[in-house]
Amino acid sequence: MSESDGPKQVDSPDYHHENHTAAQTCGWTANALRGEGKCYKNIFYGIESHRCIQMTPVVKCNERCVFCWRDHAGHAYELDGVEWDDPEAVVDASIDLQRKLLSGFGGNDEVPREDAFHDRDITTFLVSNGTRPEVLRECDPTQLYVSVDAAERHTFDEVVKAMEDDAWEKLVETMDVLAEKEETRTVLRTTLVGGENVHHPDWYAGFYRRADPDFVELKSYMHVGESRDRVARSSMLDHEEVVEFAEAIQEHMPDHEYLKEVPVSRVALLSKTDDTWVPKLKKGSEFWNRDPVTGD
Repeated sequence: MSESDGPKQVDSPDYHHENHTAAQTCGWTANALRGEGKCYKNIFYGIESHRCIQMTPVVKCNERCVFCWRDHAGHAYELDGVEWDDPEAVVDASIDLQRKLLSGFGGNDEVPREDAFHDRDITTFLVSNGTRPEVLRECDPTQLYVSVDAAERHTFDEVVKAMEDDAWEKLVETMDVLAEKEETRTVLRTTLVGGENVHHPDWYAGFYRRADPDFVELKSYMHVGESRDRVARSSMLDHEEVVEFAEAIQEHMPDHEYLKEVPVSRVALLSKTDDTWVPKLKKGSEFWNRDPVTGD
């Protein structure tokens, strides 16, 4: 596609693409490289922000979530005529794009010289809106995130605005798929939009329990990007409100007895275990011992 024809977020200098694969760095990547903090996914799961490749195999979506920071106008879902790369090409493109995105930090004196990007085995965190249960059934990433932004059909229609009539039914089916996962860690992620979907915590708990997830993430909507034209700034919850709603849900999910929080990100995590890091990413693991920098 030409630059003028591409979705706005792909044309952004921070969002590079090769064919249908795109990658983007977030603010936490730059912060971590400068030693100025890491995102909540490091605190919760052990992901190193400066080693995280935020990529998508296709910049298309079959939902129009009101809280999404992306440009809906550039999110057309027509996939006819796309020449699909094989999985190996997608992985190669992702790594190549990440190198390009981080290349500018090579000349930044604030970045430690020993912290370079290395090729090695990579953990995978798959994020899905849950509308393709038949695909998720075949996927076994390190950790599987599924967005659950409503606990019933009416709110789902108002907040998610799916392009397909059976999207809600597909999401329900995905909960059953997740319940069957044994090796993959599963996470349900809810973006809380004040005045829209922050109600009936018992309904959310019931919906979550159907999937028997390892973790439930509850995060406030953030008034950024294209969402500012759709949602009022007042719809952002304070961190205390996020925790209060998480605790209300937790009352109906006794198996998830642990609550973790990261105030700066306005996010709370409900977990079955106190230790929530991916085992492979724990310090001292075989993974880090193989690393040419941290393994010394």
